[in-house]
Amino acid sequence: QVQVVESGGGLVQPGGSLRLSCAASGRTSRSTYAMGWFRQAPGKERAFVAAISWSGDSTNYAASVKGRFTISRDNAKRTVYLQMNSLKPEDTAIYYCAVDTSYMSLARGEADYWGQGTQVTVSS
Repeated sequence: QVQVVESGGGLVQPGGSLRLSCAASGRTSRSTYAMGWFRQAPGKERAFVAAISWSGDSTNYAASVKGRFTISRDNAKRTVYLQMNSLKPEDTAIYYCAVDTSYMSLARGEADYWGQGTQVTVSS
């Protein structure tokens, strides 16, 4: 079983920055796995934000965050990060970290393991 724990959420003003972290522990069915971020705004369905392959060579972003958010990972720490810059009120949501052995599945919004989420609020 894999545990996924997010941290780093909070309240930030429009135009500000936040960095989310997500640590995975436990054993997956494969030694390599992709990691990603999704978000769910009030009254909306959960949506894909970004994903990164095991090697870090492949990344994918939702159009709404491209150029503002950067996903990265540290495999030694089994941690993925989401650097969020130029934040907008519409970025307000609960952000979920996800882990899957398939990068393509993650990019489609499918994941074997999910975190509990961390709240990000962008407001003046």
